[in-house]
Amino acid sequence: MPASKKDLTNSTKTATFVQIEHVMHNLHNLIKRRLESDIYKRLNIFPAVMILGSRQCGKSTLVKMLAQGKTNFIYLDLQNMADLNKLTEPALFFEANNEAVICLDEIQNTPHLFSVLRSEIDRNRQAGRFILLGSASQELIQKSSESLAGRIGIAELSPFSIDEIVRYNPETELNTYWNRGGYPDSFLAADDESSCLWREDFIRTYVQRDIPQLGFQIPALQIRRFMTLCAHLSGQLLNTSKIGESLGIAHTTVRRYLDLLEQTFLIRSLAPFESNEKKRLIKSPKLYVRDAGILHQLLQIKNYNSLLGNPVFGASWESLVVENICSMFGDCRFSFYRNATGDELDLVIQKTEQTFAVECKASVAPQVTKGFWRAIESVKPQKTFVVAPINGSYPLHEKVEVCGLNDVLIKLSAFL
Repeated sequence: MPASKKDLTNSTKTATFVQIEHVMHNLHNLIKRRLESDIYKRLNIFPAVMILGSRQCGKSTLVKMLAQGKTNFIYLDLQNMADLNKLTEPALFFEANNEAVICLDEIQNTPHLFSVLRSEIDRNRQAGRFILLGSASQELIQKSSESLAGRIGIAELSPFSIDEIVRYNPETELNTYWNRGGYPDSFLAADDESSCLWREDFIRTYVQRDIPQLGFQIPALQIRRFMTLCAHLSGQLLNTSKIGESLGIAHTTVRRYLDLLEQTFLIRSLAPFESNEKKRLIKSPKLYVRDAGILHQLLQIKNYNSLLGNPVFGASWESLVVENICSMFGDCRFSFYRNATGDELDLVIQKTEQTFAVECKASVAPQVTKGFWRAIESVKPQKTFVVAPINGSYPLHEKVEVCGLNDVLIKLSAFL
């Protein structure tokens, strides 16, 4: 029987979707992740390496890229029942595949495996035997440090940073990255509408499935409202009492929700700068939604033009800059400076005896205030960068430079 016009149309649509998915997968593989060399180093030292990062940030893709050409590589998705059943007797499975590199994805769902892994690693401490992928942070590190202390190396993978994207395509539009964020499927989507659909599905899956799987019984609507409020407060000082009043929950519950979002890499809190000087410094931390695309989706900002006219425009730029820097230089100490009179610097970076400062300005012609200069005088950084959505850089003062987002990462790399 010949195919109907409707069948042919559906077949064409299906083929198109498969082609798009294939193209996006290939693009994702072409973008070299900065963390790759660090993972190789750890695989040569530790029997187990754990890669932490939010769901869908590219952990599985990265590991599969590293495994290309290796015949003795086993990948198990612990959310897949067929793969999970292979570990009904994990000790027997590990012993039977003694020569293989075994990757266990979504390891946070099976914490009982840590004790088995410890015994297996003590039996055979060959470097690079296990790669563990997890979508939760502190809880995972605590479990791994209790069971695998001295046996595991830990690395954190973030969504795409601007330097990874520009390295792949020097002509990349900053506005596209800013609007869509760094999650691979969001950034590489065919258009803004497809990107929004992916991000909405990401948020829905997070609140409806991921949080319950971690053992938190929080109504999906309540945690979604909480995430949206965090988006409105991104780049602002954290006040748990006011958040609690807005949502009708106790400040202790607010703290528990914040810890959950931070442990699953959705938000970042930035501690205030500590000074020995006798000045009244702000003691509350600042809150950021880590990915700009997720921030915009929570606030229903659909494209860059909508962002331009939104009150969150400046805070969005600050969130983007802070996250790119913090994710790239994870071994540094980060804080912000603000005193009681309002003098402030958005980001202070400290490593050993070095101190650098960053001020974020969402303007192609950034202007700084007297409070900025007073803050520099108090913090005394070796160099200060005013980061704006521009290409290139130019000096503003002997130790102050205006530069773009990718430029500040390059310049800081020379020092850090």
